Amino acid sequence: MRSTRSQASQPASAALEAESAVAHTEAGDRPAGRESALKPEQWAGAVEAVLLSADKPLSAARLAEVVGVSGAPGTAGEASANSAARTVRQIIEALNAQYEQTGRSFRIEAVAGGYRVMMLPQYGPVIAAFQGARQSQKLSRAGLETLAIIAYRQPITRADIETIRGVSCGEVLRTLLEAHLVTITGRAEELGRPMLYGTTRHFLEVFGLSSIKDLPSIAELPAPVDVPPQRSGAVAASGEVRAPEA
Repeated sequence: MRSTRSQASQPASAALEAESAVAHTEAGDRPAGRESALKPEQWAGAVEAVLLSADKPLSAARLAEVVGVSGAPGTAGEASANSAARTVRQIIEALNAQYEQTGRSFRIEAVAGGYRVMMLPQYGPVIAAFQGARQSQKLSRAGLETLAIIAYRQPITRADIETIRGVSCGEVLRTLLEAHLVTITGRAEELGRPMLYGTTRHFLEVFGLSSIKDLPSIAELPAPVDVPPQRSGAVAASGEVRAPEA
């Protein structure tokens, strides 16, 4: 579920400020014009611009590299890189404080080992309604149930999933695999060595989680009803709903 960033959500000043210094953020790209590095007072705008442009989470170290954030004076090598990453994390904290003070609809969240601009949960219903036509990206109830079982019981075999659900789940598993929400993690040490399933990094990105440990405990989940209400979770800057409400 690759998202497309909304151009309107990118502050023009930040984009223009970073345009001459920041190349495309895919892996392997380097900042343009390394010789004419941005001034420290421009780093925040550049970090914001890169995150608004990115279609996947970026680590603090990667942001420091792309923007050209330097380490503390007197540091070199790994120490300098760690110092630069620390500066980026401080910049992100400052940006989030600005967003909160000015009532912005988004903030920068730690997701899947990196950072990503996410919409605040209260705007989820509006965005979900706006994008209601995008049915192809929605999972069926069976898909959501199967994904939940895998997320909480991983690594787990297909037989165990079907025992819990009480129905065959071959087609549902295929859908989850094609959506890159689930992957084969290995084989069980039992008769026939059946395949084991677990969630992916993309699953963390979609549901706005830093790690699988961030899943709510079973006790925290609401009691099931015939038609469970879907929560509006954090939404990517593009407007794509990223996670259900706790």
